[in-house]
Amino acid sequence: MKKIGATLIILFTFNFFSYAQLALPLAPMHNLEWHSSLQEVHELSKATHKPIFAFFTGSDWCGWCKKLQRDVFAKPEFVEWASKNVILLELDFPRTKQLPPDLAQQNSGMQQALKVTGYPTCWILFTAKDEATNNFNLAPVGSLGYPQGAEIGNEQIKFLNDANKIMSTIKQN
Repeated sequence: MKKIGATLIILFTFNFFSYAQLALPLAPMHNLEWHSSLQEVHELSKATHKPIFAFFTGSDWCGWCKKLQRDVFAKPEFVEWASKNVILLELDFPRTKQLPPDLAQQNSGMQQALKVTGYPTCWILFTAKDEATNNFNLAPVGSLGYPQGAEIGNEQIKFLNDANKIMSTIKQN
């Protein structure tokens, strides 16, 4: 009988805490507007006079890419910074899913043009479009990766400090 009573108390306690956790308000989801089309971000950048923040990622296999998204991009500080300062472009190189051919070609062309050899890599850049050829000319300003040397929990601070250093060169020109 004592075993049944202890089991019921454990089950009740587990269920109570499960419901208590569900009843707590969930942390707000910070949605960033990531684009995949260079044409689209070019037009947005031109209209807003904001640079493009190009994120090269292996979304389904790159652990450091996932860590950057979790430790930096998901944080309110980055969401606020990105919303005010840049147009977001994700250039994905997945291994288990296949991108449409035109998107894969676009991403590969950007990778080659910016000489991206590792992931994650982020470039802050501007674009210009040659209307005669429909080709884009890239004007890279600076690049970032996962914030090396940052204390655990302060990755977004180091990343944003580095990003702001790059952005300050834009404002000087």
